[in-house]
Amino acid sequence: MDIAFIGTGIMGRPMASHLQAAGHQLRLVSHRSPAPEELVAGGAQVAQSVSEAVSDADAVILMLPDTPDVERVLFGDESVISALRAGTLVIDMSSIDPLATKAFAGKVAAAGGRFLDAPVSGGEVGAKAASLTIMVGGSEEDYARAMPLFEKMGKNITRIGEVGSGQIAKVANQIIVALNIEAVGEALLFAAMAGADPAKVREALMGGFAASRILEVHGERMIKRTFDPGFRIALHQKDLGLALSAAKSLGLALPNTAQAAQLMSVCVAHGGAGWDHSALVKALEQMAAHEIA
Repeated sequence: MDIAFIGTGIMGRPMASHLQAAGHQLRLVSHRSPAPEELVAGGAQVAQSVSEAVSDADAVILMLPDTPDVERVLFGDESVISALRAGTLVIDMSSIDPLATKAFAGKVAAAGGRFLDAPVSGGEVGAKAASLTIMVGGSEEDYARAMPLFEKMGKNITRIGEVGSGQIAKVANQIIVALNIEAVGEALLFAAMAGADPAKVREALMGGFAASRILEVHGERMIKRTFDPGFRIALHQKDLGLALSAAKSLGLALPNTAQAAQLMSVCVAHGGAGWDHSALVKALEQMAAHEIA
């Protein structure tokens, strides 16, 4: 396929590289930041606008930070919608508002395009390893059409239901991840303050019922103080905001999600918007006046 790939940041760059390695022709946009050199060296075409990149594409993949970014790229000046051909598949792999996603899909369909929401989980590690979890909303026909692309970027690929349901699954994922990060942070901080070696405690817990990917990966980050992103706190904070906003509209209480969001807000207030989300533990450490390490 000829693929317009828009959003080649921490996650998008390795995802795009896997598609390129599989033989797909990439069309990138460089009007805001330079296209990644390694993708250009691999044969990617570089356009000066979104509409130019989309004009002859078979599929359009978006990997952008937030709902307004997706809306701007889809419908703003020199946008996807302005150059979309009938039948072109638009795949939004960003993590954004499920309700907005349904509205965006309607506008794309009205312009003759096809739409899937396909947010991912797995972070930079999963993107580089092509082992992402991909949660898809859209028709079975479009899902089948996109599957050869998804298989180059991820391992656990699931069609959840109709458009918007992929984003709902991603919000649920982010709730679980945030609460697990908080739980691991509290446990290791407790161990450290009580006089045990947190690294040894983590090692022991990895062999028991408390074992998890969060304890494995982010527990190690907390102990070694390696908070370069993976997945930035500002983005996870945004996702928890989506969860709390949706919960309010549903009349649903998510008390622990709200608490995790507040801890992330503490980190952002102390300059940590760009830290990895495992650095949520720093808010707990600040309250305890003690670091795990």
